[in-house]
Amino acid sequence: MTGHRSYGEACGIAHALDLVGERWALLIVRDLLLGPKRFSDIQAGLPAAGPTILAQRLRHLESVGVVQRRTLPPPAGSRVYELTTWGTELGPLLLRLGSWGASSPVVPMRGGIGADSTMLRLQSTFTPDHRQPWTARYEFHLGHDRFTAQVADGALVEIARGTAPDRPDAVVETTPTTLDELIGHQKELTEAVGAGEATVTGDLAATRRLLEALG
Repeated sequence: MTGHRSYGEACGIAHALDLVGERWALLIVRDLLLGPKRFSDIQAGLPAAGPTILAQRLRHLESVGVVQRRTLPPPAGSRVYELTTWGTELGPLLLRLGSWGASSPVVPMRGGIGADSTMLRLQSTFTPDHRQPWTARYEFHLGHDRFTAQVADGALVEIARGTAPDRPDAVVETTPTTLDELIGHQKELTEAVGAGEATVTGDLAATRRLLEALG
């Protein structure tokens, strides 16, 4: 952390801010929660962060043990950034922080929403249903981004970046904005499909069931 500003307090909160409190740092962590990304993909998800600043933040996060780099196996062979095991512990904290921020009584949220943020909102708003459980695997196509979600016995057990290893029960193709509206029940699935804003291939009833579980 040489050259990095510090609060200089022996306090866990202050030290946490020393580690991840710089601008863009927590958003980088957010965008890595669902799986590794190449530098260009991180940049695409955070277009307002210049490449120099982004590289600086990634180097810092790597130096303090939150992020690590690795090379994907062939045929991809790409260099990617991913969270360390310790870095993934920030996940529940960020989801809780997001819920707190969204409930602001004074300052409303503004701006667009990215694919990772939308899928994390889906994760944080899912309510398990053990009285009428169901099992289904979903695939979401949000522009160039691909995600899978697995519900087992009425509980959301996984959301991850990438495509499903087996044929999913339903594939939802839409934009992050439209999916966010569906998650927040600002728009009905039939309305989005009818307007050409979303397509569902496969089990439409299972897709409705998933959206109904989001509160």
